[in-house]
Amino acid sequence: MWLLLVVLLGLIFLYRRYRHGLILENLTDKYVFITGCDSGFGNLLAKKLDKRGMRVLAACLTDQGAKELKKETSTRLQTILLDVTNSQNVSSAADWVSDIVRDKGLWGLVNNAGIGTPIAVNEWLTKDDFAKVLNVNLLGLVDVTLKMLPMIRRAHGRIVNVASIAGRVTICSGGYCLSKYGVESFSDSLRYELHKFGVKVCIIEPGYFKTSITNPEAHVGKLREIWERSSEEIRTAYGQQYFERYSNSFAESLNNISTKIHLVTDCMEHALTAVNPHKRYSAGLDAKLFFIPLSYCPSALADIFLSQK
Repeated sequence: MWLLLVVLLGLIFLYRRYRHGLILENLTDKYVFITGCDSGFGNLLAKKLDKRGMRVLAACLTDQGAKELKKETSTRLQTILLDVTNSQNVSSAADWVSDIVRDKGLWGLVNNAGIGTPIAVNEWLTKDDFAKVLNVNLLGLVDVTLKMLPMIRRAHGRIVNVASIAGRVTICSGGYCLSKYGVESFSDSLRYELHKFGVKVCIIEPGYFKTSITNPEAHVGKLREIWERSSEEIRTAYGQQYFERYSNSFAESLNNISTKIHLVTDCMEHALTAVNPHKRYSAGLDAKLFFIPLSYCPSALADIFLSQK
């Protein structure tokens, strides 16, 4: 009986591995549009897909980022400057993509552009602080997706949205987690709606990785700026000692994170190139072994690990 069970589990494992390893043909004919390619995940993914011979359309925020990426890639890769918070800019980018892909359509859209700051205790923040993050991480993602959808439907392609374990577990205050919960919800609704068109929607849920948006100095500097602009009543209520402890704890958590960002781009690459992509990808041991399991725990238990003391 036990032997039969072991054999059955082994066969299931091998079948899943087989399905996971099936890769699409004619990848060199497929166009992929990636946002946030100046650095980090988007930059590395653009280079990886370019090496595979795919036709990468890389959106960068800065001219310097676009020039550096062009230096390190083939002539196939094309770049465009894009601020995802500027709807007119997004429309122009969609027109640019349409002129390139024409009747083939757009095989892949990777919504990777994002920011992390400002992050602080909610009461220290303003509405504009929340809006700054939401406009990039969520509303910008929505705008880009809606503008690109006709081309994606034409190609029966893929949408890959970069969420976070912060879209499962609220790991910090401010707009960041709000935006990532929103990405999860928007992605789910897209998946339900676009299934009949043969479009697949995948969510990437990275844990903590060292990128430009997890720079400790930038976060702590912004945090101190937010604290200093807070009212006298708030600074008295929380106290300088609390601020210093909060700030140091935040910096320490960002200093001890993984540099293996290829774990994230491997997930993105699989979502774009596999015959059977996953609906969700968890990248990093902290995501797989801590944050995702924690998201299923009772709130009383999760609060023990996450509450600020």
